[in-house]
Amino acid sequence: MKKKSKRRDNLIKAISSLIFLSIIIIAVSAYFINKENLIGPIFLILGIINLIILRFLNIKIIEIYPDMIFGFVDNGVLVFTAIIGGAYAGVFGAIIGGAAGNTITDGIGGLFEGYVAEHQRKMKISTKRTTLSASLGKMAGCLFGAGVGLLVVQLIQIIF
Repeated sequence: MKKKSKRRDNLIKAISSLIFLSIIIIAVSAYFINKENLIGPIFLILGIINLIILRFLNIKIIEIYPDMIFGFVDNGVLVFTAIIGGAYAGVFGAIIGGAAGNTITDGIGGLFEGYVAEHQRKMKISTKRTTLSASLGKMAGCLFGAGVGLLVVQLIQIIF
């Protein structure tokens, strides 16, 4: 009975953390939505806030590294597919580009996540993946991936 209660408590902690971070991300994104020059760095700052919260929850980066890699690849590439879709077909194109891009980047991200997880096992790096660490690790990676992707897009716009 204790095991079930602890598992439920861990799930509630994970959901609460996810909701808390989601509210912050939505509020900050909404505030900066029309400030194109700042949105890339803002996503990077949100990623750092996510890592700080992980630290307070006693979750080490090495434990979430595969999840961060997944999120980084996932959103880093997704930014480009959504922008390309939006450039060709407006809002609907951005949605289609995002959906198609998300499908492809989930596969690519999973490939890298699996590779890193296998490498950690091979190197005998013990990780205790939990609901909370997997969720927040992927969120951190997504924020960093989106931030870097948006900065690259801005750099391309400056050059061309």
